[in-house]
Amino acid sequence: QRQILHTTANVGRPKVESAREGMLRINPGIDIRMVPMRVGDAELDGLVAQADVVLDCCDNFATRHAVNRTCLRHRKPLVSGAALRFDGQVTVFDLRNPDAPCYACLFPPSEPAPEAACATMGVFAPLVGMIGTVQAAEALKLLTGVGETLAGRLLMVNAMSMEWTTMRLLRTPGCEVCGGDH
Repeated sequence: QRQILHTTANVGRPKVESAREGMLRINPGIDIRMVPMRVGDAELDGLVAQADVVLDCCDNFATRHAVNRTCLRHRKPLVSGAALRFDGQVTVFDLRNPDAPCYACLFPPSEPAPEAACATMGVFAPLVGMIGTVQAAEALKLLTGVGETLAGRLLMVNAMSMEWTTMRLLRTPGCEVCGGDH
């Protein structure tokens, strides 16, 4: 099982409800605001505008690009994480910094998205937790202003070999989303 907040008893229930219950079991003192709906551009714009940090934990390129565009518009830091099969990656697109790359600098929307999905390719269950933990650490560093974030660096892990590598990320001149300048 790769999602520890959801159990077989929750099959058929909305994930926002079972996730809320799971988080409240861990820490009853937290305040959780659920958004139990499919979010369109207008709703996404409103939610991102209110956020201090945005975590992208979705599983498709269309949503990732929509989140990136909205974070760029509002100059909000975006913590992006992904996992497929035995490979995972995490980075921070700190869009408050005019020299920072955006998600589209790394994955241009005009390039065909790989036909890979967790549903067909699968994902190594522990890898999801590993990526999520790194994303949580990056969000906490952004919120508290302590430590050095992954802004400008892509952290990649191969869970088969447990090898972690880092690659520098640069703005793409002429990026179709940020124009290489924001």
